[in-house]
Amino acid sequence: MYWCKVARTEKEFTEIAKLNYETFVEEIPQHEPDKNGIRVDPFHNENKYIIVLKDQELAGMIAIRDQRPFSLDKKVGPVEELLSEDALEGKLCEIRLLAVRKEHRNGRVFIMLVGALSDYAYRKGYSAAVISGTVRELKLYKQMGFEAFSDPVGSDDAQFIPMVLTRKLYEQSVGARLKQKRYSFYPGPVQLTDDIQSSLIDGPVSHRSYDFTVTMEKVKDRLKNMSHAKYIHLLAGSGTLANEAMIAQLKRLSGKGLILVNGTFGERLLNQAKRWGLTFDCMHLEWGQPYDEVQLSSKLAEETYEWLLMAHGETSTGMLNHLEMVQNLCNTHHVKLCLDCVSSFGSLPFSLSDVYLATGVSGKAIGTMSGLSFVFSNHEIAIDPTLPSYLDLGLYANGKIPFTYSSQLLNSFETALNAYKDNNRYTLLKNRYEQLLSSESNKELSFLTPYGYPMIVTLMGEESCPNMAEDAALSGFDLHYKSAYLEEKGWVQLSIIQPDFEVAWKKFRKWLLNYKTYQTME
Repeated sequence: MYWCKVARTEKEFTEIAKLNYETFVEEIPQHEPDKNGIRVDPFHNENKYIIVLKDQELAGMIAIRDQRPFSLDKKVGPVEELLSEDALEGKLCEIRLLAVRKEHRNGRVFIMLVGALSDYAYRKGYSAAVISGTVRELKLYKQMGFEAFSDPVGSDDAQFIPMVLTRKLYEQSVGARLKQKRYSFYPGPVQLTDDIQSSLIDGPVSHRSYDFTVTMEKVKDRLKNMSHAKYIHLLAGSGTLANEAMIAQLKRLSGKGLILVNGTFGERLLNQAKRWGLTFDCMHLEWGQPYDEVQLSSKLAEETYEWLLMAHGETSTGMLNHLEMVQNLCNTHHVKLCLDCVSSFGSLPFSLSDVYLATGVSGKAIGTMSGLSFVFSNHEIAIDPTLPSYLDLGLYANGKIPFTYSSQLLNSFETALNAYKDNNRYTLLKNRYEQLLSSESNKELSFLTPYGYPMIVTLMGEESCPNMAEDAALSGFDLHYKSAYLEEKGWVQLSIIQPDFEVAWKKFRKWLLNYKTYQTME
């Protein structure tokens, strides 16, 4: 199995120095021989090395640096004076030491290196990469999208052509067509299935039309069946908007509230409540720690609370807070329960028949485009002229369509909800989640919390490492680790909601086992 990673260890740097010597001293006589059989690059401390391994053996390498002057600057002058405008739209980098061991020169390693370079450069914001390309591999360079921008340099025995690679040139190249497929484990945006995507390319329909009204009622009926709530208020916006509209209703209540926080989305609710100037207490727990029934009951008994607000599915930890337990306590203490179900609704069946308010979105587990959100209630909501009109749920009540909606978004949402007939999507997500649980029981993975749900997991141990996620990205696997709250914790997550999860998981699991074996050998 060929796979990519960033070189970080002394062992890897030693192998790089050996390949550097084999390629640029023995094969291409660019430098003087050395009895030690190694060559450490003069820019070694500035280089970022991407390597390809065949199982555990170094098969190829490429070095990237962006500090000036480039080695090419010294050969042809400032490269900016010779490059086209599209190559200068962002920061430049230089590629050096592109080398593949002879026994692995089947084209595949070269394609993987350039593909990994393209992905890495894109994430870093580079507009173009320059390189001194050996004339011996000129055809291969051109197939990868490289384009000459100056006359050849070097000696007759070691002649190189200054070349440039932009994202546009790469995307139009043969190499890009042969590049490994990327697999996403992001919790959003969700890659769309063909039937959902086809709904988005239909012609627009007026939100005042009969057809639109019929589709709107179908969507609301489906949401009612899934949630067991009496009323649905559909908004054009994200989950944050739905939470704002929910919290705006709490502004209308006179009593004090309690907010439960054990993750970043609980903290988001807390910050939104502060902006609305609500009166409340807050019960903080460590991220990923479940609420204790006795402790919460005691807190609710301390004084008279009118409402309780919490995140049901806490995406930041992959934890599902115990809805039934909290609901029973709220009923006992006569407290109105309000839930952020943005990441939990659609991931598994549960009833909202006894909550005061709850929110959800069209993206995430449901699997279509973001852009529609909704608020559930079990009581009729009247218009309140003291609230901002866009957040006044009373304007959305009783089948009203107060503002403009995208008919394409609504159609795609209806298509996505059809997957819940006969609980098919619930079963699909449950089966995917059980695959992850099986890997945990086999000690291939370890999770932050045992209180998970079929949407996302947070990895722990050696798997939860930004370096691992960065290396996985170079091999085509996009893990979730760049959100600010994950970077702060140093956590990595896997979501199961993307359409091609089964294929992605099979390939990633194979990569991960190979990666962990390699790590134990370092």
